[in-house]
Amino acid sequence: MLFSRTLLKRHSVLPGFDLALGFTLLYLSLVVLIPLSSAFLKAATMTPEGFWDAVAAPRVVASYRLTFGASFIAALVNAFFGLLIAWVLVRYDFPGRRLVDALVDLPFALPTAVAGITLTALYAENGWIGQYLPFKVSFTPLGVFVALLFIGLPFVVRTLQPVLEDLGRELEEAAATLGATRWQCFTRVTLPILAPALLTGFALAFARALGEYGSVIFIAGNLPMVSEITPLMIISKLEQYDVPGATAIAVVMLVTSFVMLLLINSLQAWSRRREGR
Repeated sequence: MLFSRTLLKRHSVLPGFDLALGFTLLYLSLVVLIPLSSAFLKAATMTPEGFWDAVAAPRVVASYRLTFGASFIAALVNAFFGLLIAWVLVRYDFPGRRLVDALVDLPFALPTAVAGITLTALYAENGWIGQYLPFKVSFTPLGVFVALLFIGLPFVVRTLQPVLEDLGRELEEAAATLGATRWQCFTRVTLPILAPALLTGFALAFARALGEYGSVIFIAGNLPMVSEITPLMIISKLEQYDVPGATAIAVVMLVTSFVMLLLINSLQAWSRRREGR
């Protein structure tokens, strides 16, 4: 055992591993672990009945349904269109490509409140886009979905772009010479290679949508049992000085998000292992 540790230290590529690891754990503890642990500790002060009443109230359950459902569907849609946009930006050269590529990053730089106000004005009944739609978007659950589409798209595109840039066309050309159609080249050659990155982009977009607040509250309308998101419920609890109730809802969001992201990452790891074989 001692000999193996000596070998590890002797053949270490980067010096200062122990010190770097210590600073890493300290920083993660201060920024991530301690704040999240405090939420669990605060929720633990509640009785089981009080905790259940806080997290299972009909209004809160309705917010779960909207938040997780809209986030999941928005992430799925962004996965499809993000792949399409990344493919066009990497594989084709056309006038204005750099402008389109820069526009993808706009949700990163734009304040979420500005995005919410802009989307609300565009999709309102008298807005530039909303006046031509046969259905109402602003101040409905559909408005929540639109806002989550807006903020989640860059995560998928920016995750797929480096993989597509490194992916040569030799495999596709070889498959084509063997008689494969374009659709077969994409589904059987290119897509399996892109699958881990696509799952990562989906997970990032889904996680980002779960915690979104600023852009959603303006376009959602915040109608109880209809268009209230869970982050808004947490803010409402805090405004009522119900800190235990707010932390209880936050713990449910945290645990559910962690489990779903763990499942997605496990699926991604399985996909990579199968690709390696």
